[in-house]
Amino acid sequence: MILAYALVSFALALVLYPSYIVWLKRLKVGKTIREDSATGDKAKIFSSMHAHKAGTPNIGGGLFVVMVWVMILASLVLWKLDIINNPLINREETYLLLFSFFSFGALGLVDDYLNIKGHGTVKGLSAKAKLLGMFVIAGILAWWFWSRLDVNYISLSPDFHLVIGWFAPILSFFLTLSIVNAINITDGLDGLAWGLLLIVLSVFATATFVSGLYTATAVVAIVMAVLAAFLRFNINPAKVFMWDGGAFALAGLISVLVMLLNMRMGILIPFLLLFLLFWIEIGSSALQIFWKKFFHKKLFPIAPFHHLLEHRGWKETTVVMKAWLVQLLLASVAFVLFVYQLVG
Repeated sequence: MILAYALVSFALALVLYPSYIVWLKRLKVGKTIREDSATGDKAKIFSSMHAHKAGTPNIGGGLFVVMVWVMILASLVLWKLDIINNPLINREETYLLLFSFFSFGALGLVDDYLNIKGHGTVKGLSAKAKLLGMFVIAGILAWWFWSRLDVNYISLSPDFHLVIGWFAPILSFFLTLSIVNAINITDGLDGLAWGLLLIVLSVFATATFVSGLYTATAVVAIVMAVLAAFLRFNINPAKVFMWDGGAFALAGLISVLVMLLNMRMGILIPFLLLFLLFWIEIGSSALQIFWKKFFHKKLFPIAPFHHLLEHRGWKETTVVMKAWLVQLLLASVAFVLFVYQLVG
């Protein structure tokens, strides 16, 4: 059944995305090249490297989120008709997954909508409003794991739980925020973030299946299938960009997967390695902002890291393909660690 969900999702998304892209073009929902960097300076380097992408349709995440929602509703209909035994919504496995996916996705889509409508001085949600939304959702997730699921520890292995009390929800809160922002920052080149996440999600799909979380595995499989279809139109030269709706939704899903699996098998250390490229991306941006604020000059000519590589002469496709290869290596090592923890 998991395979059936994935195949149907992929086929539908692959058929619908071309029409969706045409519709976005008719609405004139196109990418605008940012003029200012995160440090407040004029983004001259970025503008010169990406000027050719102006006008490419945005909000690819809109159909992405809707497709996942449609598959969830379809499972409920099939369950009501007694065609399948269980829907994709259940308290034990997918309530938090779907809450996080759709809550963060809704926040991102609101920002996307306001952006294309030109609302606000910054076009879209202000940084404060966006952060407030992230804080609320991440806070709910952290509180739920701590108060309802009694997660007052971190698991460094299936057999070693380090009790940290009140620090557990704080850690969950900041981990969620870090994942959301890391994915959003990494989404800067055609196919980069989504190819990386497809590999990351394959490890999570395996982990959930091995853990006996078959409904959660089905949800991850659907997300992977729709993401793979989207990637078909996002690889260079991109015909559509994801934007915040899809990026936030995926980050919400991954955040909960990490916390759920860490409860069961101590996946934290393999995950930190698996997500290494995303940590490098967010770390380079954070360092750039810190350096500009406290030393009043840039540490790098441009950040995050993938743009720095571009600036140094790497072709966009070269950066993306090499990042995918590194991610495959990281996924392989993380998977070996994961298996070793289970067997050992």
